[in-house]
Amino acid sequence: MKQIITDLTVQIDVTYCKDPGRIKKILQPYKHEKKSHGYIVRGTFEEVDQLMEKLSEVMNPTSPVTRGQIKPVDVSGVVMAYIKEKCDRELKKIEGNTFHIEPLHDKASSTEQVTFRSHQGSSEPVRADFVRQRFITFYQRTASDLQVTSVSVSPHHLRDLQRTFPRLLFEPTTTSPSRPEVTVTGPFLHIAQLKKFLSQKTPSPSKSPENKGPADLPSSRTPSPSSTLSKDPEVEACPICMEAIENTEKETLRCKHSFCKDCLKRAFDYKPVCPTCGALYGTLTGTQPDGGSMDVTKGSSSLPGYQKYGTITINYYIPSGIQKEEHPHPGQTYEGASRTAYLPDSSEGRGVLKLLTRAFRQKLIFTVGHSTTSGRNNIVTWNDIHHKTSTHGGPTHYGYPDPEYLSRVRDELKVKGIE
Repeated sequence: MKQIITDLTVQIDVTYCKDPGRIKKILQPYKHEKKSHGYIVRGTFEEVDQLMEKLSEVMNPTSPVTRGQIKPVDVSGVVMAYIKEKCDRELKKIEGNTFHIEPLHDKASSTEQVTFRSHQGSSEPVRADFVRQRFITFYQRTASDLQVTSVSVSPHHLRDLQRTFPRLLFEPTTTSPSRPEVTVTGPFLHIAQLKKFLSQKTPSPSKSPENKGPADLPSSRTPSPSSTLSKDPEVEACPICMEAIENTEKETLRCKHSFCKDCLKRAFDYKPVCPTCGALYGTLTGTQPDGGSMDVTKGSSSLPGYQKYGTITINYYIPSGIQKEEHPHPGQTYEGASRTAYLPDSSEGRGVLKLLTRAFRQKLIFTVGHSTTSGRNNIVTWNDIHHKTSTHGGPTHYGYPDPEYLSRVRDELKVKGIE
């Protein structure tokens, strides 16, 4: 597990503790901060795992989690599809021996709801919440580095690419013999390697990827990390181009990861995050089309769970247009969208509204891509910042009540550098 998560933050609500006084004694060896309703504890996986064992002894058996109400998590269907296909080992480590993580797909939406179920039918409240927090941390770190793109390849070439780029998820989106298209999802640096490989293979028919067998992959310009490093252990390879970094061309980030200057510049042109660990540098700008609007109105009616407050209504509008270079099919048209979302007019709701406004200005709310709802391409879609598009119905219908929604969406925005 420590390969997946190296640092954790755990919130402990003393409301569910049988002996709040004993909590102080248990927390003494750990880095903790007192809050109004409990404590926030930070530490490594091993430290927090040990803490969970100790806390389970003093948790109130009547807590909501103990009664089986382990709150589900709404996630992006695109990100979850990648995690299920490419991160199965990590998911099993997060589950451990006592829990099962189960995503439930809603055919009418692009999101999935992840549930956490104990194999024994009942669970220790702290450990149940710990599994949930581990999953959320892993999900957010995976999502922050994922990129989705489209390529045109033949079925034969597709099989070769799947063997050569095992970290990428390839999903055919059209069956047209003249223009077979595939949606590719994966970490930024692996998408960059794929694009570089394809660009080097397309100058002439004799060098086309369709005419190359598995033995020709990858090209001599993009050797694997192991082949580069095995020749000289002292030579540091750039994680993006996989070639040795010249001292005069080396750039090391604050997070201590090093790259070729040109490679890092191209990476930052796409997203100002470290391609290795996802640390954010600067302001993140998304691929939301230009010309949209975000209009906010307020009403006196309340949302379920927020009876004391009015309702904030957000009306988004993105007009149809022509895709640019940052979109899947530059030069082709895309279909715009109108969306309505709701927030409680509480202090926390108004705080989230300010963050969403910043995200809209930074083009992070929407993108152009494939709609899992309609199955169509070249359409404006949500971009992994979840919104409540209904006033009622609860989490499964993207409405209220949902006590954790405002904190969840803050976490999603934080991943994109907005907090």
